Amino acid sequence: MTADRAGGSASDCVDVIGVGFGPANLSLAIALKEESPSTTAVFLEAEMDPVWQGGMLLDGSNMQNHPSRDLVTLRNPRSHYSFLNYLFEQGRLLEHLNLPMEFPLRKEYAHYIRWAAHQFREQVGLGVRVSDIAITEVDGTPAYVVTGSDGSRRYGRALVLGTGRTPFVPSPFDTIDSPRVVHLTRYLPTVQSLDQDAPETIAVIGGSQSAVEIVLDLAARFPHARIVNYVRRFGLPLKDTSPFSEEGFFPGFTDYYYRASRSAKNTLDAYMRPTNYSSTDADVLHELYVLIYEQRLDGDQRVFVQGNRQVRAAQVESTGVRLNVEEVHTHDVVTDRADLVVLATGFRNLGPHPDQERYPAMLAGVIDRFQFDADGYLIVEPEYRLRPVLDGTPPLFLNGLCESSHGIGDAGSFSLLSLRAATIIDGLRKEGIA
Repeated sequence: MTADRAGGSASDCVDVIGVGFGPANLSLAIALKEESPSTTAVFLEAEMDPVWQGGMLLDGSNMQNHPSRDLVTLRNPRSHYSFLNYLFEQGRLLEHLNLPMEFPLRKEYAHYIRWAAHQFREQVGLGVRVSDIAITEVDGTPAYVVTGSDGSRRYGRALVLGTGRTPFVPSPFDTIDSPRVVHLTRYLPTVQSLDQDAPETIAVIGGSQSAVEIVLDLAARFPHARIVNYVRRFGLPLKDTSPFSEEGFFPGFTDYYYRASRSAKNTLDAYMRPTNYSSTDADVLHELYVLIYEQRLDGDQRVFVQGNRQVRAAQVESTGVRLNVEEVHTHDVVTDRADLVVLATGFRNLGPHPDQERYPAMLAGVIDRFQFDADGYLIVEPEYRLRPVLDGTPPLFLNGLCESSHGIGDAGSFSLLSLRAATIIDGLRKEGIA
């Protein structure tokens, strides 16, 4: 067991400390205000000016989610903090309803989240990166003590971690530290800094919606560049948007998935994967195909999708990144070169496998207080609380990190965000905190 830290006093202690103030913990803050206003809560956010999906706020891109699956509506349709009320208060409701689009612009949803977050600014420590999480006692009762990069300490009876998932950087790029290799989370600021120094060749790794959006954005931003999208599968598959499959984003599926065995979860994951991962919406997929066709028609193809390819080795050189690319079925290897490599490779889920992480790194100081199952997964209760090894451990909840235990609804989308906040509040109530 890790050693406990020196205690604080009850006057210093709040009911809930939230780490991270993205949409997940923002939704929780709203739910606490509406459903449990006497519960005291503070939130710590590493960024001084957080912007939702700031690296991917591309012109014309939408957020692939029904606008009413927002921060609050599924939990409380009458809430002040709904996307619909945001539009009304901004004087854009009628115009928005007239848009010939199924889903909202990603930029507008980012504005909505900023609008809602600004109303909780007094509860949030911005620019405070958490450097340590430990357990102490406050007037004889176990509590969390969270140390920030500013040297401050916050004490809380419960902790809710809502930091978002860790970017997945696959081999061979996981050993490279270079501005020439960037994850999609840093895409937009990276290419904006290159506008005066246009790259000649760019490699995009991955076959996701984000990968296609990035390829299209690069083609418009750098029209004379050669852009190659490397995909491990044969091509770029269409996203599964069947309404029957979309019921995987219903709370009933979450309950069903939670009760399933690990082998059954693996089967369900394989079925549900095309609804959210390594697949693409028809609009951008068709746009990319037409772009490539027209370039071939003009005898000037500059955008390429290379299927059945995997980068096996990468080396940063003075003039770019050298890539050894294998055809996964014939095993032929060719060498390519790129001025910039963009990794549209997604994020890590919790779990024991190489592309996962056993637990959020921020919990290293307290993780030995919580249980793992026989397969190596953290045991998460239905209310998103980690199961402790011993009684007396203050409650710790994971908000938006539990796809491996609760299924596709925890996959970083807004689909069940507000309902999950309500579930966490139920868990806090069981602990006598909310």
